[in-house]
Amino acid sequence: MAELSFFVGVIGNVISVLMFLSPVGTFWRIIKKKSTEEFESFPYVCTWLNSSLWTYYGVIKPGAYLVATVNSFGVVVQSFFLGVFLIYAPSAMKTKTGIMVGILDIGFFATAIVVSQLLLDGETRIGALGFVCAGLNIIMYGSPLSVMKTVIKNRSVEYMPFMLSFFFFLNGGIWTFYAFLLSDWFLAVPNGIGLGLGLAQIAIYGVYRNAKPLPLKTSIPTQQEQDSQTQPLISSSNPEP
Repeated sequence: MAELSFFVGVIGNVISVLMFLSPVGTFWRIIKKKSTEEFESFPYVCTWLNSSLWTYYGVIKPGAYLVATVNSFGVVVQSFFLGVFLIYAPSAMKTKTGIMVGILDIGFFATAIVVSQLLLDGETRIGALGFVCAGLNIIMYGSPLSVMKTVIKNRSVEYMPFMLSFFFFLNGGIWTFYAFLLSDWFLAVPNGIGLGLGLAQIAIYGVYRNAKPLPLKTSIPTQQEQDSQTQPLISSSNPEP
């Protein structure tokens, strides 16, 4: 059983690395266009915090070094992604992202370390941190759903990265299996939910993948719109939504 859990853990590490790297295409696009366009920063803010806390969990829990190593890699990768996002985001999004980074990635993480070190010890510390990590893991898995409003409004999955959702699905599955082998419910519950959320995101992607995007509204009226103001009841073959 120990050999199997180690083997599954190694596979989980490989999939987690691929999950952390899955947005590379998105950020290469951002760098080339020098704009974050309609992409959301929330999934990367959540993943940074989640990786940081799981690294801490893996350090303080005996035998959880596989959890610590892969998540420390995630911290490095997400730091790079967030840095790129802050460079190229428009002012409003840059401010929003900066606030989330300050409150969640710095403030919340620092508070979790200080409180757990000063007020808790031993198994109590591990248990409390496990609960926090489990909750944040669920938020991380569901974070790509934050762009669903844009997907439904525009009937387009252009700004919903498929690879991120796909690797969330794979990552949730393999770590759920690993958690059952070790009877670690702090890993099993959030990753099991992540498996379901990843599947839901893939399903949503499938629904809108071939949908015809809705035309974007512009502030300059078209000739047809101008005519409609003086000629009532003129039908349009391509009405605005």
